[in-house]
Parts: sequence; structure tokens; C-alpha cells
Amino acid sequence: MSHTLPEDLSDVIRHLESSYPREGCGVLLRAGEGGPWRVRPLRNAYDELHAGDPVRFPRTSRTAYAFEPREWLGVLLEAEARGEHVACVFHSHVDCGADFSGEDRHQAAPDGHPLLPGVSYLVMAIHSGCVRDSRIFWWDYGIFQGRRVSLDLKSLHPLEIP
Repeated sequence: MSHTLPEDLSDVIRHLESSYPREGCGVLLRAGEGGPWRVRPLRNAYDELHAGDPVRFPRTSRTAYAFEPREWLGVLLEAEARGEHVACVFHSHVDCGADFSGEDRHQAAPDGHPLLPGVSYLVMAIHSGCVRDSRIFWWDYGIFQGRRVSLDLKSLHPLEIP
């Protein structure tokens, strides 16, 4: 698996911006290594998890995300039936940077081993409801590596960015 992304991320961006001021999340599915991509937004269920167990889930959806377990299982079964695999997990950071936080690293590899081997992680920084930065991260030789993802922000928000 590689850490490539589809050329068009507009569906990802729309979902994450529409989730503001909560973190948005979802996955990018792909049929094979060179096959077509499919964006699958998921509902951020972190607030419900927090309400049920605030000790285990101490944050809110403004600073954390969690896939709703039944929806996540459904996506995995749907992907398998369509001959797809999860290539990338995406989520937003609200009014802060597009870094792969310590919490992100812990959730992706809680015991020092990735939960989803071969899957990359796309993080987009959303400020005042608009994407401002994006980075992709992947597991390589025991640590997460990352790079900035180039976005044409002028075409996304032509009136807001000079």
C-alpha cells in the first residue's frame, strides 16, 4: 500500500468543512492499487462515546473523532463486497494545525504497531470552517512519517484567499 491520494479531494474537504466546529472524519476506499477512489464520510460519534464513558473518552468532538462502530463495520463489509480496501483515514483538526497529534498516533498505533497496516492518515486543518492546510502521514520503519499535501485553496474558497 502506498501513501498516495486521489487528485480530487473536494468531497473530503466538503465533508470536513461541513462538520466544523466538530472534527469530521471518514475513509478513502480504493479498488486495488491503481483502481478508482471512493470517499466515504463517517459520522463522528465521539460525543456519544464521551457521554457514555467520560473517563475513557475525556474529550469532545471538537478535539477528537471516533467512528461509530456499527457504521464502521458496515463500511468494511461494503468495501469488501465491492473489492475495495481502506487506503486512507481522514479527519480534521479544528482551529489548529494539520499535524498528526500524539492522540492521533496513539489511536493509530496504540501498542507501537499500526491498527490498520498499510493505511495512511490525512489530516486537514479547518479554521473558521475552511480548510487551510493538509498533511498525510504513514507508518514507515516503526514511526509515522508525513508530508504536506498541496491543495488549490484559491479554487475552493476564491473569495476568502487573496
